[in-house]
Amino acid sequence: MGAVVRVPERRPTVVIKAETGWASLNLRELWTYRDLLFILAGREVKLRYKQTSLGVTWVVLQPLLASLIFAVMFGRFAHLPSDGHPYALFVFSGVIVWNYFSAVLQRAGNSLITDARLITKVYFPRLAIPLASTFSALIDLGVALLVLVILLIVYKVAPTWRILTLPFFIALAGISAAGVSLWLSALNVRYRDFVHAMPFLLQIWMFASPVVYATTLVPERYRFAYGLNPAVAFIEGFRWAILGASSLTLPMVALSTTISLVVFIGGAFFFRRVERGFADNV
Repeated sequence: MGAVVRVPERRPTVVIKAETGWASLNLRELWTYRDLLFILAGREVKLRYKQTSLGVTWVVLQPLLASLIFAVMFGRFAHLPSDGHPYALFVFSGVIVWNYFSAVLQRAGNSLITDARLITKVYFPRLAIPLASTFSALIDLGVALLVLVILLIVYKVAPTWRILTLPFFIALAGISAAGVSLWLSALNVRYRDFVHAMPFLLQIWMFASPVVYATTLVPERYRFAYGLNPAVAFIEGFRWAILGASSLTLPMVALSTTISLVVFIGGAFFFRRVERGFADNV
């Protein structure tokens, strides 16, 4: 009998090349790398609290101290409206969801620069890097929500059926933050001015949002223009779900949701459009 000739097994070949023009989002590829997305999110959490004495305690201290200062300055001295709720509870509920939004913008906005070595050495969907910050910041929000539960017990505020809508408003905050961060992270690769502009932008944005005051403080004729700020709906919606009453209206939610989706989808396409030059610019 003749010798058996083994034919070498042919392995599939994957060709990676840059797309020209406006690239598709390629969500199927992003879903294939979903494990990497969560690995990056977990790594970010570990690195943030590595070699810290207080660790996750900072997540509790920051909104508590900020809320205490706001309660004294704006609640006791300025007597700002709080939709009939205890001002400390009112402002804490606004601060924690705002902190989630701003944390995503700060981390995701600079994420491509931070992970420059990863970008230049291995291929994976670059969208996973800024999106990972959206999920990692949820850990901080979850810890802050536990503190909020304690405050609700202290002030004897019982939740209503509206608490079931809380995931929607958290998701709306995440989509809004992710959409803006996709634009910022992509632009930050080429124009590093955005790193320095980010703290200033967030400071202005916070006081343009109902974090320390109720939307009822804004005159009725300016409410529509005020509602163009996507933070208005998810902050007021967060309070509506937790406290049972706020200045939230259905048109406000619809307008904010539409704007957030437009910014997110536009940011994703813009990110894909310019990502071919990331490795050369970082």
